[in-house]
Amino acid sequence: MKCDVLIVGGGTGGSAAAAALKGRGLTVVLTEETDCLGGQFTSQCVPPDEHPWIEQFGCTRRYREFRYRARRSALTRTSRADLSPYDGGFNPGQGWVSRLCTLPSDFALAFRTQLESGPVVGPDSEGSLLVLLRHVATAAMTDGCTVRAVHVRNVATGEEQWIEPRFVLDATETGDLLPMTGTEWTLGAESKDETGEPHAVDGPAQPDNVQAFTWCAAIEWDGSGADHTIAEPEDYGFWREFVPPHWTGRLLDLTFPNVRTGEPMTLPLFEPEDGEVSTYRSGGPLTLFGYRQIVSQSQGIQGSNPVTVMNWPQNDYMTGSIVEVDGASREAHLRGSRQLTLSVLYWLQTETGFRGLRLRPDVTGTRDGLAKAPYIREGRRIKSLTTVLEQDVAVDCNPGRDRARDVADSVGVGAYRIDLHPAVNGAATIDIGALPFQIPLGALVPKETANLLPACKNIGTTHVTNGCFRLHPVEWNIGESAGLLALFCIVHGVPPQAVHASPALLAEFQGLLIREGIETEWPRLGPL
Repeated sequence: MKCDVLIVGGGTGGSAAAAALKGRGLTVVLTEETDCLGGQFTSQCVPPDEHPWIEQFGCTRRYREFRYRARRSALTRTSRADLSPYDGGFNPGQGWVSRLCTLPSDFALAFRTQLESGPVVGPDSEGSLLVLLRHVATAAMTDGCTVRAVHVRNVATGEEQWIEPRFVLDATETGDLLPMTGTEWTLGAESKDETGEPHAVDGPAQPDNVQAFTWCAAIEWDGSGADHTIAEPEDYGFWREFVPPHWTGRLLDLTFPNVRTGEPMTLPLFEPEDGEVSTYRSGGPLTLFGYRQIVSQSQGIQGSNPVTVMNWPQNDYMTGSIVEVDGASREAHLRGSRQLTLSVLYWLQTETGFRGLRLRPDVTGTRDGLAKAPYIREGRRIKSLTTVLEQDVAVDCNPGRDRARDVADSVGVGAYRIDLHPAVNGAATIDIGALPFQIPLGALVPKETANLLPACKNIGTTHVTNGCFRLHPVEWNIGESAGLLALFCIVHGVPPQAVHASPALLAEFQGLLIREGIETEWPRLGPL
């Protein structure tokens, strides 16, 4: 098979790239390992982590349209007539992590409708988009600095084929194409001697200093008094006694380290009432259940008890990596992460008395109520023309500023704290303030590979700055800009390195981004 652009990975960034390329006169192939597009939003079951201005500015036009489509889907389940998909106050689940916490199916529908297709859109006068679900890349052929072909396999049928693209986008969750194509990459934490970052590691670099990943689950609170206790997980004995490094005690506990101070903090599952942590009430103070709640009866959602997503400190899997390990180790850690999440639930049901907690397989689209895929925070990153450093974006490195350092080659914007979860090598959490930032084109451009672009969280950040570039709207912006950069390079017959090096080409490309609704600067109307 031949195509103009091959996008490997149909997560948030890959799907955004496909949306940007749809109807451009190009033949586009999008592959995805699971059976649905969307990544963090859908198969990983993670409500979006977003900045506080997301309803007004600070994201792309397509991302805003995507949020509208997801809200419109959620509105079909509510009895309230006073709400609209344009209402930024309509948060279906009322989770406090985001202003748009809703079902993965709402996000999945938003992706499908934004791509204006089912699984396959046939050839037409405006090009074509072919979506290959349940496909993974297994190898690549290169010629010098050019990727000539990528080998993919259908994980359901075993069928294999080579795809020959003019441009390829790596939108995989762990940067899988980088080693296959000989593209320079890095993994883990850089040395302070290399980057000068205040929070880089002392001494040699640590390739095994990679953030924990999480296998999320959807759980409901049934307050009827029914007992929904699951069978004891096989590894429960291990997880019940497990004490992570730098922790305040056992992992299975409602007390855990404050991410900013390291001091013990307790977050109840539900809001206490009359001194008892035993009842569900919507709203009120911060609670563990309310953190990523995706269904709330107070929003008029029909026919369901409250539902939340388990993506908590207690089910961060920090005992092993699934990147750059052999197949057996990877499978063992994937199994271990699922066992951990089930153990957290079993512990809540049996040792804290919340037997009304129930897994919701219908929400995740799986048999067991666990997500279709793990939520992966960090993988391989390209060695790029520009590397984003802590000094560029951290609050403490930029006193007196309300925005990060200006970026002349900006291809988008983002905002989030530098949020590093505990690492699989025992390194502690890092959580520090970051300023609203721009995404440099140079961070999307490999040093040498001429026709490969990163399209998610595998861009040229460091271990530290990955902590603020890895979230949903930023990954979307990266994917969309990478897709349009591939289009621009094909139209002009130049590699991305030439766009970065030429002021004229750069200005023309940024003009294209702006016309496409991609914000390249934060508003200058006053402090954010």
